[in-house]
Amino acid sequence: MPEKLLSMTGAIERFVPDGASVALGCALEPLIPFAAGHELIRSGRRDLTLVRMTPDIVYDQMIGMGCARTLVFSWGGNPGVGSIHRFRDAIENGWPRPLAIQEHSHADMAGRYQAGASGLPFSVLRGYVGSDLPRQNPNIRSITCPFTGEKLAATPAINPDVTVIHAQKADRKGNVLVSGIVGIQKEAVLAARASVVTVEEIVDDLEAEKNACFLPHWVLAAVCEVPYGAHPSYAHGYYGRDNAFCKAWDAIARDRDTFLAWMRRHVLETKDHAQFLASAGIVRPARRAQHA
Repeated sequence: MPEKLLSMTGAIERFVPDGASVALGCALEPLIPFAAGHELIRSGRRDLTLVRMTPDIVYDQMIGMGCARTLVFSWGGNPGVGSIHRFRDAIENGWPRPLAIQEHSHADMAGRYQAGASGLPFSVLRGYVGSDLPRQNPNIRSITCPFTGEKLAATPAINPDVTVIHAQKADRKGNVLVSGIVGIQKEAVLAARASVVTVEEIVDDLEAEKNACFLPHWVLAAVCEVPYGAHPSYAHGYYGRDNAFCKAWDAIARDRDTFLAWMRRHVLETKDHAQFLASAGIVRPARRAQHA
């Protein structure tokens, strides 16, 4: 069996080339792989097509550092705070480079991942009635149901070159357990040509409960141990959301020079996630107790 337990630097170098389509985190608010996003920035990746149902701070950072060529999404913002300003600057002013966008609904993005995971060419949904999105996005088309004659929306399946997610733990064979709100993580992994998972810890026994979201090693390309790798989002059973960081990010991201200085100091000039946390003054909290 190929070795699946890799360093995050090695996994990004091996599986995420320039020009790739990358789905980074697919559980909406929790388990966003910030550490992996920072590694993509450190690695100088360019011309990426970024895919995410809810691009927030990590995509704001990647867009502002020039990593992205295209964004495929269904909503963008800093949850509970407001706009993501580097994303907005790229759309309005083409800084640091023009950004192409493909906007969909949440339900449509979920269905597209499901279609990709199922080996189907497209997703079908009863949606977009009265919406302007079909006029703005040529990938939203219509088909007629062969059984009822109903007009339905159809969109192409999502099959990322690489899906990168964060999870709670993996065992030493590379099997992964995702807990709490799992979103569309499983489908995004199964839809991708390669998948990289960062985890809070490597354990001998996953102790997975019945009906747990379990990703077997044979569907994954790499597993990387990166404690606190989802900060400032949360990881169920390990730590909560860092609301103070999310609020502080609004002021950092509003100004180009302030943004670049922050990213240079805390991301580009650090070698890994542990150094990033130390540089940014982020203290890893004690693990939360899990309750039945």
